[in-house]
Amino acid sequence: MTKNGQAHELNGAGYRKRVSVLGATGTIGDSTCDLLAQNPDRFEVVALSANRNAKKLASLAVQFKAKFAAVADESAGAELRDLLAGTGIECGAGKSAVVDAGARDADVVMASIVGYAGLAPTLAALKQGRTVALANKECLVCAGAYFMNERERYGTTLLPVDSEHSAVFQSLEQEGRYVEKIVLTASGGPFRTWTKEQIAAARVEDALKHPNWTMGQKITIDSATLMNKGLEIIEAFHLFKVRADQLDAVVHPQSIIHALVYYTDGSVIAQASVPDMRTPIALSLAWPERLKAETIKRLDLAEAATLTFEKPDETRFPALRLAKEVLKSGGNTPTVLNAANEVAVEAFLNRQISFPGIAEAVERTLDMATSALAGVLPDSLDAVTHIDERARDIAKSALSSARPAVTIAEAAAPRI
Repeated sequence: MTKNGQAHELNGAGYRKRVSVLGATGTIGDSTCDLLAQNPDRFEVVALSANRNAKKLASLAVQFKAKFAAVADESAGAELRDLLAGTGIECGAGKSAVVDAGARDADVVMASIVGYAGLAPTLAALKQGRTVALANKECLVCAGAYFMNERERYGTTLLPVDSEHSAVFQSLEQEGRYVEKIVLTASGGPFRTWTKEQIAAARVEDALKHPNWTMGQKITIDSATLMNKGLEIIEAFHLFKVRADQLDAVVHPQSIIHALVYYTDGSVIAQASVPDMRTPIALSLAWPERLKAETIKRLDLAEAATLTFEKPDETRFPALRLAKEVLKSGGNTPTVLNAANEVAVEAFLNRQISFPGIAEAVERTLDMATSALAGVLPDSLDAVTHIDERARDIAKSALSSARPAVTIAEAAAPRI
């Protein structure tokens, strides 16, 4: 997963790592920029990208004296150019400009664009042969084997940023030898203690109330369905080169333990920290060193007092089951799963389908895509793009058979 020695060579006396941040205005981008601002003597910024928030992006570009800034939404390009006029900062707009941001010569690229849109820019960063701090799940879910082959081809150091995968990375010994199984933890989301009937009447506002983490809407909904944990299991399969049956998840409501690695001699090594994404981000920025991140709260186990664990309920949260089935099926099904989930989550956020309708639409899409995409493998960027686009079309058709959005009466149903 990593190329040994590279970071040591880059960190000579007085050397500042050159960093690019893809998705600089999102939640991971915010935390990354916070750490960069705290350590100006260790980092300089090469490129920043955002989806459409030109005002915030321009402010960050000026703050960090970035060389390049790009927005994916072409309609925001004029605003960005106006805001950066006279600063000497180069700017661009459109998907190709974001790919350009990823391709800029940097020592570390923080790949934190949400969704399938992050694949092409992250691949561009991968081909620089430096270090990619991977916070984008879709790269490995949609194009796992292809992505990892490209990583090997270009000798790129790949560092996981998800708290769970960072925890596994830190807990592995002897290059992953003697591993019996890897268990990722899940908070359980806002509906952990809700009945199936209560979940059926869940509102968008309910699903967006994550108990532990502050995240964007898409990943927050994925956490509520437990699809997020399913996607992370697929990621771990590619990152850590274990079998599908060596991966599992456990619900841990306190989000203190982030992952556990079980070894063949009965030992279990786990990584623990308060739920703050700046901890794994700091590791990925400074690796193989560590930052002194004074603003991150230290874990006090006496204060935490109780840590609890429970098996996830795949009846109330079928998205996790679907992801596990997809991992075993392989082929193009992970790409289809991701595309269908993105379409279904958007429909839920737009109040077109109910919360249970998300998993129903995903399962229906997987069934429909079996024949429609038979034999098409995600073995190139073009192939992955074709599968993704076709699966989205199928998913939009599948929405019609998903459970509709809850009525006013159902939304008013008593909640715990």
